[in-house]
Amino acid sequence: MFDRYFLRYLLLSLVLFSMPGLATAVGKCERLVATGHPDYPPFMWRDPQNPQQLLGAQADLLALLGKELGVRIDVLASRSWDKAAEEVRAGRIDLLAGAALTLPGLETMDYIHPSLFSRAKVVLVRNIASFPYIEWADLRDRRGAVVSDDLGQAFDEYAKANLNLQRGDKLSQLLQKLMLGEIDYLVHEREPAFAQAYTLGLQNDLLALSPTIDSEGLYLALSHNSACNDAWLRGQLAKKMTELAATDLAETLLERNLQLWKEQQLQPANAPKQ
Repeated sequence: MFDRYFLRYLLLSLVLFSMPGLATAVGKCERLVATGHPDYPPFMWRDPQNPQQLLGAQADLLALLGKELGVRIDVLASRSWDKAAEEVRAGRIDLLAGAALTLPGLETMDYIHPSLFSRAKVVLVRNIASFPYIEWADLRDRRGAVVSDDLGQAFDEYAKANLNLQRGDKLSQLLQKLMLGEIDYLVHEREPAFAQAYTLGLQNDLLALSPTIDSEGLYLALSHNSACNDAWLRGQLAKKMTELAATDLAETLLERNLQLWKEQQLQPANAPKQ
């Protein structure tokens, strides 16, 4: 009798542990490698003391997820955003932080829902200026500027037909023009604009107006070609992201990393890490 029950238990155990989901749950992948934009503060940027590593709000999020899941997540820098995306698509890197949801992206990556961060494009003005703004039409008689045309299809089309927008190669130059009164407003992503303003010492002189021009989620994306991509990992990541999205973690991480970015700008290039 004992032998019969033991044999049934042994056979059942072998079947269960041969199931893909359970095999993953007991630790198929103990390490993931992630990457993101190497020059996109406060979301991500190179550690000045260790340029192979990335700092930022998204790096902090990945560290938290790794701790929660019991998986080591190394966040490594790529040469550029395009190179980072290429490495993830190929499966040489598992996770891409800060991915916009696109149809081509869906062909090579699984996007983890929901996103914790978003890319908000806003109208930026001098903090001392009186600038009534409720809708895009309020910009028609003003002098504006942009770095990129990628501000959402609807706004791009409206701007082309109705607005006086000059284009500049560098955000820093346009911020200086804004402060000198050479332009009335600047349209750019909110958090990167304030990070650049910290670099120039202009953060207290810059004001972001509401409503936003456009906003899109910045997702974690898991490569289809990653050896670690399976139902258990995707499910656990989605579960944790859903829990975190219900908190104020995004604001906390962005504020913390804006402060870190500011402190780094005040340090000499060869200053030791604190």
